[in-house]
Amino acid sequence: MADGSQDGNRTRRRADRWVRASGRAGFVARGTVYLLVGYLALRIAFGGDGSEEADRQGALQHVSEQPFGRAALWLLAAGFACMTLWRATEALDGGRGKHRTAGRILNAGRAVFYAAVCWATAAFAAGAGASESSDTKSRDWTATLLGEPGGRYLVGAAGLVVIGVAVGAAVRGLLRKFLDKLDTTAMASRTRTAVTAVGVAGTTARGVVFAAVGLFLLLAAIRFDPGRAKGVDDTLRTFAATPAGPWLLALVAAGLLLFGLFSYATARWRRL
Repeated sequence: MADGSQDGNRTRRRADRWVRASGRAGFVARGTVYLLVGYLALRIAFGGDGSEEADRQGALQHVSEQPFGRAALWLLAAGFACMTLWRATEALDGGRGKHRTAGRILNAGRAVFYAAVCWATAAFAAGAGASESSDTKSRDWTATLLGEPGGRYLVGAAGLVVIGVAVGAAVRGLLRKFLDKLDTTAMASRTRTAVTAVGVAGTTARGVVFAAVGLFLLLAAIRFDPGRAKGVDDTLRTFAATPAGPWLLALVAAGLLLFGLFSYATARWRRL
C-alpha cells in the first residue's frame, strides 16, 4: 500500500510539473504574438507597409515570411496548446476562496479561446493560409447577429461585456493586482520595479485596445450597422486618425510591446 501511495504521489508531482511547464510555454507564445502585433502597429504608425495587419493574423503572416517561419509557427501552435491545457486544468481545479466558481468559468472560457487560437495557428502552419483578419471576422459576426431577431441587443450586450472585461483588466493592471500572482520574492529589487512598470503599462494598453473594440461593437448595435464593428487592426488604425495622429498609435503600440515583455516575465515568475 505504501509503495502504491508513493508511486501515485510521484505521478501527481510529475503531472503537476508538466502542467506548470505548459502554462509557462503558453505565456511565452502569448508574449511573442503581442510583441509582433506591437511591432506591426509601430510600423503602421511610422508609415510602414499599409498592407500589414496589426493583429494575430498579421503576426502569423509576419512569422511565416521569416527564415524557419514554418517551424516557428508550429512552436507557437504548441505554445497555445500548452496554454489550453493549463487553463483547462485550472478550470477543473477551480482554485480556492469565495470566487472559485467564477474562476472555473473564466478559465474554461480562456481554455476554449486558446484552443481556437491553437487550431488557427496550426492550420496556418500546415499551409492552409491566413484566415480572415480580425476586422473581417468582427464585421461578419456582427452582420450575422444583427440579422437575427433581437440581434441588435445581443451585439450591444457583447460590446458591453468586452468593454467591462477590458476596463476591469486595465484597472487591475493600474492597481498592480498582477503582482499577487507573481513570485516577487524571487526577484531582485530592480527586477521587481521593471516588471511592475512593464506590467502596468502593458496591461493598461491592452485594456484600452479591447475597450475600444467593445465600443465599436456597441456603436454597431446602436447604429444597426455591422460596418461600424472593428477588429484589433482597424481599432489600432483608428488611434492614428485622432487629433494626436500617429503618436497615439505609437504609444499604444509601445504598450502592446510591453505587454509582450510582461508575458515573458509572467512565464518566468508566475506562481503556477
